[in-house]
Amino acid sequence: MFILSMIVLIICILVAVAFVTLLERKILGYIQLRKGPNKVGFMGLLQPFSDGLKLFFKEQTYPYMSNFIIYYMAPVFMLMLSFMLWVLFPFLVNVFDFNLGVLFFFCCTGLGVYGTLMCGWSSNSNYSFLGALRAVAQTISYEVSMALILICLLLFIFSFNFINFMIFQSYSWFIMFSLPLFFSWVSSCLAETNRSPFDFAEGESELVSGFNVEYSGGGFAFIFLSEYMNIIFMSLLCCIIFLGGDFYSLFFFMKLVFMIFIFIWVRGSLPRFRYDKLMYLTWKGFLPLSLNYLLFFSGFLIFLLLIL
Repeated sequence: MFILSMIVLIICILVAVAFVTLLERKILGYIQLRKGPNKVGFMGLLQPFSDGLKLFFKEQTYPYMSNFIIYYMAPVFMLMLSFMLWVLFPFLVNVFDFNLGVLFFFCCTGLGVYGTLMCGWSSNSNYSFLGALRAVAQTISYEVSMALILICLLLFIFSFNFINFMIFQSYSWFIMFSLPLFFSWVSSCLAETNRSPFDFAEGESELVSGFNVEYSGGGFAFIFLSEYMNIIFMSLLCCIIFLGGDFYSLFFFMKLVFMIFIFIWVRGSLPRFRYDKLMYLTWKGFLPLSLNYLLFFSGFLIFLLLIL
């Protein structure tokens, strides 16, 4: 049953990634006053599958000067890490009981940096290496504020298990008393997944695709899948941590789609940040905010314990 449930989860994630790409192209189309994909299949529903087939049937090239073993393995490593994150999906009938799920999440997101670095370095191209360095610096910086924001809310549940977020939010969602933290968390998720307006891996100074510039065909498809699986997972975490976490209900999945819509909406609305402003935002904006909240929440909980 464990293997079967994991296989079903993986298939559902891959189908979800396909339709999130279609949703993104549709929403961006309507934001830019055009239709978006509407030719392949009914209302363009088969467009993601034709795109996937096109990517996997394209020629897989590798640069002559690249370190080709690492070059081939890096996209697979990124995809495997994204699949490993989804082990944390909180099933009510516990297929996989994760009492230390939050720590596992931090380990996997920390390792994700190495996939980006391997892609950029093994291509042996100055453009991809520059894109990788920018993406890695950005990801590491925003992980610090993400960890502190999460620690602020872990004080209330006193556990590393994601299922406890659902139990402790049965009366009041955590967003009700930590709205600034929610906005900081969403911004950090955008930066963590290299999404606009923080997509500096695809910086305009290089005018190339960033760390994945030398990839084509299947390798590029794996990196693309990994990125969108991370986007869906981060949206899932937003719903679990701040928006009630009631993952047994249909309403939870509506909230999940809304969070994915926010990711896309931001991409269609905001121009790209300047790189120094991005670093300034996390080190002088989100980090002091999360530290102040951490002190406030811990002091408040100690005060309550003394009273009780």
